[in-house]
Amino acid sequence: MRAVRSALVYSCSRLWAMGPVSSRFGAGPSCARESHSSSRSTEGAEVELGRLEGGDAGIAEVLMKRHRARNSLGKVFVSQLREVVATLRHDSQVQVVVVRSTVPGVFCAGADLKERAQMTNMEAEHFVSGLRSLMNDIASLPMPTIAAVDGFALGGGLELALACDLRTAASTAQMGLIETTRGLLPGAGGSQRLPREMGFAVAKELIFTGQRVGGERALHLGLVNRMVKQNEAGDAAYREALQLAREILPQAPIAVRMAKEAMNRGIEVDINSGLAIEGMCYARVIPTRDRQEGMAAFIEKRPPRYTGE
Repeated sequence: MRAVRSALVYSCSRLWAMGPVSSRFGAGPSCARESHSSSRSTEGAEVELGRLEGGDAGIAEVLMKRHRARNSLGKVFVSQLREVVATLRHDSQVQVVVVRSTVPGVFCAGADLKERAQMTNMEAEHFVSGLRSLMNDIASLPMPTIAAVDGFALGGGLELALACDLRTAASTAQMGLIETTRGLLPGAGGSQRLPREMGFAVAKELIFTGQRVGGERALHLGLVNRMVKQNEAGDAAYREALQLAREILPQAPIAVRMAKEAMNRGIEVDINSGLAIEGMCYARVIPTRDRQEGMAAFIEKRPPRYTGE
């Protein structure tokens, strides 16, 4: 009971510490029909943040681009990803985040084994602890996140995808927590998130055997939300993720964020505590202008125009 009360108190304090809802959200998406991407490209960057514009304003992209090492989780890559996540946490204009790779055939290949081999036991343990913290930071971002798995997502790469709220996959994708084949176990949240996504016994089988699954089986197991046939450009999962983001984009931003908060916090506690968390999240939505707009749009039989206030 002490653990449940602690979780509930944490949820309460975190919700109210977020401050007035009207000060945390910017204007809604533009009505422009065309979409463009804007990002500050840095030479040699392994991870960058891009923001879509026009009709897709409100969608941000985390671009993984460590081509020479297949987006493996090296020190520089992890440091830059951490900076991008920290930026997103405080960006009130972002309503949906898509995590994607610009490396053909790869989402994220997992650990950088060459770097890891140079670490002492203590250094390796500290680095993996930092990875676990980073995945928690991704999972706790206030807006919905979508992983677009267009290629290999192995070990830490799948743990990264699991830290996102939703996942799309191409038919040719390969996913697996393969750590046991390397004498390890999933250490960045995979042993905890995989069972929560697809069931305990099936998750045990995949982790014990270290086997990989393709896009179709991943959909069947509930590992991904959507699976699409790979296209010639090799970005089918990204295109499907973008389509999914566009379906989220028109919804009331505060309501979506509070729904995520209620589900993420509620799943970790008993049902009564979860209902209390839901009630607190609901209370945050009641005084918003978006709620009034939603009601007015329904009565007037028109699309709502949400502003995130």
